[in-house]
Amino acid sequence: IKSFDYNFLLEGDNLHSLYLLEKTHKGKIDVIYIDPPYNTGNKDFVYDDKFVDSEDGYRHSKWLSFMQKRLIIAKGLLSDNGAIFISIDDNECVNLELLCNLIFGEVNKIANLPRTIKRGGKSTDKIAKNHDNLLIYSKNALSTKFNKIIIEDDQTKNLKDEYYSERGSYRLNQCLDYDSLQYNESMDYEIEIDGEKFYAGGSYEYWLERHNGHHKKIDWVWRWSKSLFEWGYKNGFVVMKKGKRKRIYTKTYSDCKIDKDSNGNYCIVKSMNSKVYDSLFYTDNIFSNDNGKKEFDKLNIKTKFDYPKPTALIRECIKMIANENYSTILDFFAGSGTTAQAVLELNKEDGGNRKFILCTNNENNICEEVTYQRIKTVITGTREDGSEYSNGIPANLKYYKTDFIEKSIDNLDDELNKHTKELVQLENYVDIDDKNVLLAFDNKGLTTLLKDADIKKIQKVYISRFVILNSEQKKLLKNKKIEVIPDYYFRKELKEKGLNWR
Repeated sequence: IKSFDYNFLLEGDNLHSLYLLEKTHKGKIDVIYIDPPYNTGNKDFVYDDKFVDSEDGYRHSKWLSFMQKRLIIAKGLLSDNGAIFISIDDNECVNLELLCNLIFGEVNKIANLPRTIKRGGKSTDKIAKNHDNLLIYSKNALSTKFNKIIIEDDQTKNLKDEYYSERGSYRLNQCLDYDSLQYNESMDYEIEIDGEKFYAGGSYEYWLERHNGHHKKIDWVWRWSKSLFEWGYKNGFVVMKKGKRKRIYTKTYSDCKIDKDSNGNYCIVKSMNSKVYDSLFYTDNIFSNDNGKKEFDKLNIKTKFDYPKPTALIRECIKMIANENYSTILDFFAGSGTTAQAVLELNKEDGGNRKFILCTNNENNICEEVTYQRIKTVITGTREDGSEYSNGIPANLKYYKTDFIEKSIDNLDDELNKHTKELVQLENYVDIDDKNVLLAFDNKGLTTLLKDADIKKIQKVYISRFVILNSEQKKLLKNKKIEVIPDYYFRKELKEKGLNWR
């Protein structure tokens, strides 16, 4: 594990945690996934320290007020290429979409997708509700890049040729000539191969008639232009097959595609066989709550948790947007910790270096007994009862608790500044251990740290704005190739929020 690969679990009111992240991670989050209270009226939502039930005439407005504060901050946390995914059901879906249109902008709405929550079971004598919704909004739809689904080769159906080692396997497409396209004379050309001539539709006489103006609006043409065909034939993308008549077919390779270079000439480019996500993608049963419950039950966590989401859902949300090498994923309604498990398992699968930040309160000890315990089990591979869960996934985690302190207390600045270390660690995913990573508040402190620490092990030094390096210190840090990072978490920045760490 690298010393700069820390993940974070923040316990406390998620609004307090979001205020802190606003300071440390503004514009730095790549993917946000949240599963907020659905506001069903069954006391699943707390507002002003009271449960909101179905009899509350203001339950929708209270829920929207609750969500608005958090989503406004969430938008600021997203990177320019980032996106937010929100699970929600019919109770608030319409209201949430209107709220998100207001906050993120209607032009940045990507989709409202159905997700299967269960397959069977009769829950009504009218229409059974077997799905909820996944709302997707980007920070900026023009700059957000959506990844595609890699299509695995079916070696029982795909074929191999002399180009297999460089292009992969191939499949034959439909015939090159087609009678369901709008007629275009330039696409109705004569093809000659080894002295044999071919015409779309197979008839020279009909070809002549079409070129004399006797054609239908939809008639026989080739799917490829003449220049593309000539290039494709020369480069092995064309196959001749004989049935009732000899016909021309084209190939699609799994690991490459035909493109054009900067000069407009056809060329072969490496490309995995892929397709875009579609609007019914999350209706597969793998994304159901039934699978989420099965996954959670395997952890053998003593404390119960209702309706955990499946890791498959969050894994695909992450894969849809994030880059595996440096992405940061945030979940500020962390619940059972599914997002953490999804990130860790995805990193193990593809060797990625994604990091997660989870925020949740500790109502009914959920953070300590469920969220943290789940992350611990996945990382260590050992369940709460000591039994083996898996081989484990090497990862680091820091567990912080947030709290609120009044502005009116004495020495507020000093009280807040006590927790600069935690803020530096959160923003930079590091552990300030006074061995590999140091934090100095003044020149005396820096001198002491550099003297006491093994200079060969030091990788980074964070210094406050009150530290002025002398020439000897500058020379030492430069010669030892120690990275110096000025720190800025002092006084007024935190005072406005009145937030604290424990």
